[in-house]
Amino acid sequence: MTTATGYTSDEMMTVAAAHALTSEMACFVGIGLPSTAANLACRTHARDLWMIYESGTLGTRPDTLPLSIGDGVLAETADTVVSVPEVFNYWLQPGRIDVGFLGAAQIDRYANINTTVIGDYADPKVRLPGAGGAPEIAASCREVVVIVRQSARTFVDRADFVTSVGHGRGPGDRDRLGLRGAGPTRVITDLGVLKPDPGTRELTLVQLHAGVTVDDVRAATGWELAVSPDLATTPEPTAEELAVLRSLTGRD
Repeated sequence: MTTATGYTSDEMMTVAAAHALTSEMACFVGIGLPSTAANLACRTHARDLWMIYESGTLGTRPDTLPLSIGDGVLAETADTVVSVPEVFNYWLQPGRIDVGFLGAAQIDRYANINTTVIGDYADPKVRLPGAGGAPEIAASCREVVVIVRQSARTFVDRADFVTSVGHGRGPGDRDRLGLRGAGPTRVITDLGVLKPDPGTRELTLVQLHAGVTVDDVRAATGWELAVSPDLATTPEPTAEELAVLRSLTGRD
């Protein structure tokens, strides 16, 4: 959908997600929307962002968006390439990565992510690509940012399967499970930005994108969504950000 201001809701989401990243961060990047946002960030305001993909490419700066973690452009432009076990055992699990950037097929009110099945595990309606490195990223990065298009089908009260733990069933669950990182600190969608409530750990709407209403977001959420009393409006994309983003995605 293109807004009256001349950019699409996906572009708004991607730019907002890029703003979650800063220079000199180490970012573990997922393919798809997270990759687009991270590559936008390192071409605009976060030029020293250090991007890592789970195939073992460290400090990569691809000239084009990678099609998969195995895309040759990631290795060709990386500072170095290491083995997958080293990525996880040395870089990720000890907490050396600042932020993990993930997508989701389903996400629930506590930011638990499902990328495994829709429906019953033994007899699913849809079998999804699966976990990859996402469970380790969600467990061990210092924080996690999720980027996903918002609908009631995606934002569910309880995920059909928990592939990657967010905040479990509420306060204290990450500590109880021995998870090192802070978990999801924000969920960025095509409608707004949600953050976990400090007390309940339930996702709460904290920002609306331009032209979106609270009712729009609640209609696209599968639970009674809480709204921050300090609800803000997301800054709109700049002309430079849109130009760089469109050069990445091939949109004129």
